[in-house]
Amino acid sequence: MFFNRLSRIVQVGCKFSSAIKCYRPCALPAPKNLCHAASLNTPLFQISDDRIQKYLERLRLEYYALKVQEQRTKKDIQRMLLLSNVVEMYEQRKIIMDNLSSLKELKDDKDDEMVQLLKEEREAYGSILLRLDNEILDGILSMDDEEDYGSLIMEVTAGVGGQEAMLFARELFDMYCGYVEYKGWEVEMLQSEDTDIGGTRHATTIITGPDAYRYLKHEGGVHRVQRIPATEKSGRIHTSTVTVAIIPRPDDFQVDLKEKDLKIETKRASGAGGQHVNTTDSAVRIVHIPTGIAVECQTERSQQKNREIAKQKLIAKLTQIELESRFSSTQALKKSQVGQSLRNEKIRTYNYNQDRITDHRIEGGTAHNLKGFLEGGEQLDDMIEKLQRSQRRKQLMDIINRECEQ
Repeated sequence: MFFNRLSRIVQVGCKFSSAIKCYRPCALPAPKNLCHAASLNTPLFQISDDRIQKYLERLRLEYYALKVQEQRTKKDIQRMLLLSNVVEMYEQRKIIMDNLSSLKELKDDKDDEMVQLLKEEREAYGSILLRLDNEILDGILSMDDEEDYGSLIMEVTAGVGGQEAMLFARELFDMYCGYVEYKGWEVEMLQSEDTDIGGTRHATTIITGPDAYRYLKHEGGVHRVQRIPATEKSGRIHTSTVTVAIIPRPDDFQVDLKEKDLKIETKRASGAGGQHVNTTDSAVRIVHIPTGIAVECQTERSQQKNREIAKQKLIAKLTQIELESRFSSTQALKKSQVGQSLRNEKIRTYNYNQDRITDHRIEGGTAHNLKGFLEGGEQLDDMIEKLQRSQRRKQLMDIINRECEQ
């Protein structure tokens, strides 16, 4: 009898030891100031749910199908790397579940020592399982099944509100430039129309960097600002808007601007400018003959500088037209993002009187410290990560529900 009990204790202990060895916490990006994955474990997001299990099993099969391929594209390799952590944790979970099932076979044992050992091991397995479930959930929520792009075009345009909207457009543009620097990406200025008082009517840039499109695609839409303008004498709060459009840009995209396709005209600059106005032919107008698109520039005193700026403007317009023709959904995407720039179409509100930022698309999307937020650093990054996870939850439920219908 004693030796039989001893044999069972050793057997269970060996299974527990092997389970501990098989569990290796996988390196996942740690969420910053976000709700821990466990708080997302509502009935819709229990890893033990059959729908989630079916989804995880599909990911596992996809991973091994890619792994046995003799020839893999760059896209296949990126997908494998994306799947590997989740699949590894899912397989570790299956081992833990098998070991828990084995423990149930010994539940009727009456020996006190055995009962205590089984209780301790069930608690240990439960602790490992909870941590694994949280890590798996964190992993699948951080995945994005939508196609990624190496770079994007960002357009920031003043909407309703006149000069005040233009001033805030400049602040938003500077915020995104700060965010680009914070993330270590690259930015290339294509076009900017600035005002005399430091505002911006419209600015277009190309942003390039790892995951830049994934992070910034949710920034497209109407941004609303509520504050007392510097020119307001009665202290009344004004509401203005700025629109942001995000257009994906494929890695193989490049505009080929040939000199033979350009008709370049010069004329004397007009408007304010002191003694240099109307004395030299510094203003430049360029017509792109194949498309008929024309641009002008007279902001600089040098004709050469105006010529370079005009070419940049032309490249920006041709880039936008080419991308919109390449992606049939881009125009609809842009329209859905910017709408009609109306105040009630906002995705985010910047309230200066309350020192508050509220993103209207996510629960708990309110933050404070506007000055810090507009620097484009960690606070903006936190808000974007919340948006990513919120959108990913919706995307995940759509995928799971579609699979359940099949």
